[in-house]
Amino acid sequence: MDALILTHGAGSNRNAPLLLAVDRRISEAGVRVVRVDLAFREERPGGPPRPGDAARDRAGLKAEVEKQRASGAARVFLGGQSYGGRQATMLAAEEPGLVDGLLLLSYPLHAPRRASELRTAHFPAVRTAALFVHGSRDPFGRPEELEEALKLIPAPVKLAIIEGAGHDLKRPGVEDRIAAAFAEMFTGA
Repeated sequence: MDALILTHGAGSNRNAPLLLAVDRRISEAGVRVVRVDLAFREERPGGPPRPGDAARDRAGLKAEVEKQRASGAARVFLGGQSYGGRQATMLAAEEPGLVDGLLLLSYPLHAPRRASELRTAHFPAVRTAALFVHGSRDPFGRPEELEEALKLIPAPVKLAIIEGAGHDLKRPGVEDRIAAAFAEMFTGA
């Protein structure tokens, strides 16, 4: 059985509504989904990550990947929403071959109104296939900005745009669209 590790954004936790909905849909397709809290969230129930938290957050994700591999997962996918997805891409860049694919929900390409401060320095080192799911009205990056940035990734990438959605991806049936795109990219369904 394949496993998908999902984590949350900076202001949330493993029980974020989007993660719960995606977990339900992808689990129905026969993939074991494990929602995890990042290290900063395990330490404190509220507030965003601090500058020194990112390395510990990635170490926690790596430990979970290793746990899933040890439990017999055929393939291990890693993903997350916003900050969690960014940490997943950074870990994939640091550890080529660690995971079999990435599911990135609302990748925070840049802070709102700071389009010149892109968070893509690690993209050229990402050698893992990646599915990006992004809202057409996301203030953390317009779809065309993300399309351009994804050209930096030398691995296969796909961008699924959710029309009318913002950074939270709140749209009716979004979990169905995410599950279908995940299956198409990673399981050939």
